[in-house]
Amino acid sequence: MREEDLQARLGIGRTPIREALQRLERDQLVSVIPRRGVLVTPIDLGDLALLFESRTILEPYVHRLAAVRGDERHWDDMQQALDHADSLGPDAPWAALLGADRVCHEQVWAASANHFLTQTLEMLYTQSERMWHQYVRDVSDLHAALAEHRQILVSLRAGDGESAARLIEGHVRSFESQTRAVLTGRLQSPLTTST
Repeated sequence: MREEDLQARLGIGRTPIREALQRLERDQLVSVIPRRGVLVTPIDLGDLALLFESRTILEPYVHRLAAVRGDERHWDDMQQALDHADSLGPDAPWAALLGADRVCHEQVWAASANHFLTQTLEMLYTQSERMWHQYVRDVSDLHAALAEHRQILVSLRAGDGESAARLIEGHVRSFESQTRAVLTGRLQSPLTTST
């Protein structure tokens, strides 16, 4: 689709469309091809290992920084997101629970006070989120993931960066294993039988 088509369809000006497209391109969700238009980038399952490898390294480091640099404002915002998710009950919409997960990550990134790491992790999280929406949505236990964030929050409030780092690494690895399990199941031939 071209920018002009988006302007006509959405009824907004060129500047907000360009800013949105630049953000989507930075997050590697679209490719802007001059004089041709905007294309949604495909999900490359080959990048899955690299994606989780990067998050497994960076998230613990950011949590160590956040434990030292964060303040009650960050931790209160995390608590509020977790409490809101709880208030939705056991049948809470998947998107609402994933939103609470995102808020928890964003508060830690903000608490780390390192905008380079924040931008990188935001892009990586967005790519992870895209995978989850595509492949893991119906099997992922986000209530368990939010319970992990509660434990992480206790460590962050106590200023225990090592504990927070260990817990977030487990959190990221859990999502990775769930994603891999779903993809392995979907990629196996239904005609394959075990002997």
